[in-house]
Amino acid sequence: MSSITPQEIKQEFLKSKIGIAGIAILSILIAISIIAIIAIPVETFQEWNNPGNWILYPKVAIPIWVNIFMTEKIPEHKILENPTIQTNSEGEINLSSHKFGIDFDYEFFPNDFIYVFSSEYSESVLLQMSVIRPDGIKLELISTSLPHSNSKTIHTERIFSTDEAIKKNLFLQSEIFDFSLERLSAEDIVFSKTKTNEPLKGKYIFSIDTYSINSEIKTHESKLIIGGKAFGMMGTDELRRDLAIGLLWGTPLALFIGLVVSIASVIMGLLYGVYAGFKGKKTDEVMMRFNDVIYALPALPFLIILSVTISNSIFVLVGFLMIFGWVGIAKVARSMSLQIKTRGYVDAANMMGQKNSKIVLKHILPQLLPYAFASIAISVPAAITTEAGLSFLGLGDPSFPTWGHILHDANTFGAAARGLWWWIMPPGVMIAIAGLAFVFIGNALDAIVNPKLKR
Repeated sequence: MSSITPQEIKQEFLKSKIGIAGIAILSILIAISIIAIIAIPVETFQEWNNPGNWILYPKVAIPIWVNIFMTEKIPEHKILENPTIQTNSEGEINLSSHKFGIDFDYEFFPNDFIYVFSSEYSESVLLQMSVIRPDGIKLELISTSLPHSNSKTIHTERIFSTDEAIKKNLFLQSEIFDFSLERLSAEDIVFSKTKTNEPLKGKYIFSIDTYSINSEIKTHESKLIIGGKAFGMMGTDELRRDLAIGLLWGTPLALFIGLVVSIASVIMGLLYGVYAGFKGKKTDEVMMRFNDVIYALPALPFLIILSVTISNSIFVLVGFLMIFGWVGIAKVARSMSLQIKTRGYVDAANMMGQKNSKIVLKHILPQLLPYAFASIAISVPAAITTEAGLSFLGLGDPSFPTWGHILHDANTFGAAARGLWWWIMPPGVMIAIAGLAFVFIGNALDAIVNPKLKR
């Protein structure tokens, strides 16, 4: 094997179209990872498995871009967080009014509507909720008193469209509609035409008015949720989690697992194999027999046993993958070392009295760098798919939203049988794309190491 300089590797690599394609895909994955780390708060990542963090999101909602291909638009799930606030004081009575405007242009009724608020007040407060429809009709939804308090208190509450008080108020206004309101939900009534029970398109204005006496009301949170069947770029799962966040966070995790495992495995394998080949004799024999023992172990069943009995932490998993990843590389590195150590410049270094460690590091290992780079690139997909496989079996770290963990949850909740393709396809495609990037890079580097493979 002739020596190949890094500059020659770079020049040959840039001539490879498949290598350039791999670098382009990898660059996109790195950009996605940076965006995920910068744009998505760490708290969201840490709360991935906390159901309370996703309570305002819809269950198994389809991605919103699907509406582009639909003749009948699916209602989008909207979370309105910036109301128009008006305050007014007349004598002892203080009024705080929050108004939310929404343009409804869908062929189906929304799933529900929810008002979420957190207010600071003292004494008594009256809350009234109403909606002005596109046809100008105003519907009174609810009128309720918040819990009385002699001192300042913060009250947090969610008002759901399923509240019996809302349904009762709407029944009291049934003369507005030309059809029976029996067996209709509150959202079906609010968003319905007056003549027929069909969705009324246009702008709706929801108004929440709070009245207090001799007490100022401070609102810490005010949100209106219009429940829909479409949400986000990648939809949601059964636990209401935004799958786009899981897919984005899964990208840096996949690259971390793949690169750490492959780099560590290649370094360990190279050092082990080169040293065994260079020393030869009994040292080589003992080291290679130990290598054979590790190589003979069935990696996946062994990893499953270790995950169940010791820990399913992602860092422990990375360590296990390193243990099983170096043995094949060590065998190849040993055979290369046996060839290189017979070269004249190695014999000259021995005659000059150079230390064995210096001969290995200066004269043998540099010859193996092209092979090392190719091995790192080719080993990454194996590490990523192994972690995904363990996570799919439920043996991964549940605290990290990896692509394999998303697929595991999809399998647990029967996503395939229910036709929830957006829960299954994106993580599978991301695993394939990440693997493809490193396979392209590895093949390009392998063609440089072995010129006979170049076409």
